Amino acid sequence: MQKCIPIRDLKNTSVISELCHDTNEPIIITKNGYEDMVIMSSEVYDRIRLYSVYEKLMKAEEDIALGKITDAAESLESLRKKYGL
Repeated sequence: MQKCIPIRDLKNTSVISELCHDTNEPIIITKNGYEDMVIMSSEVYDRIRLYSVYEKLMKAEEDIALGKITDAAESLESLRKKYGL
């Protein structure tokens, strides 16, 4: 379950840091009862970024398997024409 804490609790940084590492997931910071920010440990941030890269690679592999590819030279020429380069 995601952890939510009010923004006023950010004053105690060592407790927040410990919480980030203990929960091993992003923590939602609320302001006036509404979601305002998200904080997380650097390990969680790295894991999320890496997952995003893997997601893009899987999509690219799927496109290749389905034949959704374009010749690089043709693609570059199309972009040059489009942007007048």
